[in-house]
Amino acid sequence: MSNIVAIVGRPNVGKSTLFNRLVEERKAIMHDESGVTRDRHYGQGQWNGKFFTLIDTGGYVVGSDDVFERAIREQVEIAMEEASVILFMVDTHTGINPLDEEFVKVLRRSDKPIYLVANKVESMEHRNNSAEFYNLGIGELFPVSSQTGSGTGDLLDAVVSNFEEEGEENPNEGLPKIAILGRPNVGKSSFLNILLGEERTIVSDVSGTTRDSIDTHYKAYGKEFILTDTAGMRRKSKVKENIEFYSVMRSLKALDECDVAVIMIDTTQKLESQDLTLIRLAIERHKGVVLIANKWDLVEKDSKTAHEFTNDMKERLGMASWIPIIFTSMLTKQRVFKSIETAIDVFEERSKQISTSKLNNVLLPDIKRTPPPVHRGKNINIKYITQLKGSAPLFAFFTNYPKHVHESYKRFLENKIREHFGFEGVPIRIIFKEK
Repeated sequence: MSNIVAIVGRPNVGKSTLFNRLVEERKAIMHDESGVTRDRHYGQGQWNGKFFTLIDTGGYVVGSDDVFERAIREQVEIAMEEASVILFMVDTHTGINPLDEEFVKVLRRSDKPIYLVANKVESMEHRNNSAEFYNLGIGELFPVSSQTGSGTGDLLDAVVSNFEEEGEENPNEGLPKIAILGRPNVGKSSFLNILLGEERTIVSDVSGTTRDSIDTHYKAYGKEFILTDTAGMRRKSKVKENIEFYSVMRSLKALDECDVAVIMIDTTQKLESQDLTLIRLAIERHKGVVLIANKWDLVEKDSKTAHEFTNDMKERLGMASWIPIIFTSMLTKQRVFKSIETAIDVFEERSKQISTSKLNNVLLPDIKRTPPPVHRGKNINIKYITQLKGSAPLFAFFTNYPKHVHESYKRFLENKIREHFGFEGVPIRIIFKEK
């Protein structure tokens, strides 16, 4: 069995702070508002040579009709099923809460090792207060401060004593990353859940449900990769809530870290300026891009509709018309798997290397037929082309006047590279060097 540790408890006891400390990075959003962590959140930890996966969960609330709190409860229960060790967190500042007592009833159904983590022990008084949690009658008690890290060493000693295997340092290391991005409410979480065939993230039609960026290990078409679901991104003027600001920052971080950005739009609203901004950011960061036009089931169609929509979008994309567009419906699951297949193809295109001999044999005749415009009476001669090593396609053209090659000719060369070698969904960079 994998080494998996789930952190559970009622809202606001410090679960995300402990999670961030144990994975040694600020991965989960921390805020003193109840319900910030909604989905299960995964990270990697290591102690005494043993590696484990850590799951942060939302605050468990019983007897609430709130749609999110009901969904959070389901997420917590799934995390407890997945885990090999459970950390039940309580708060020494507030003492035993009725929600803690309710949660103990849920924990008693589990046969996993449970450790009672009395958090926020910042003084001797708090340490003394922690003794009252023995009354809950569950788990060995560990007083800790997830803020300062005190007591976490003893806790981890106990946790890793349950693991027979060393575990993997980082099972996701080196895997391609595909981030699912877009405005709120376009269907990103539904897309992920259909792909995974489970309720991996909470889906609701309330805008702003996903607040953290969530990584999931995924296998398809004989390939393994990481899927990242992100919070919906909206215009800065609309980002009022503190937490939402951090969510948008997490989405931008997911964009920075991914190889391919799957940008989802709502076909009933067409391409909006926020969508175009997101596409521009992905291109500037040299990411592969796939555009998913979702809610296609809501569009009235005739035989030309998809063609007209595609042309209209390509026009709006301008020079980025090399981005593939897939029309989907999360409701009918139409072309959902085609979308992810396209994203994998784009990843492979992004890492494609063309040999120098092939580039020169194919492109130099094109350049001879259509040479660069003359600059101040001087002929610009391109002698040699090579693809430089890098995470995204970068081509160097060697010429006698590198500074004087016109931007329009650069576009001509890019179009010729695409015509001969593909690179669908991938930004191409071209530089000119002196020969």
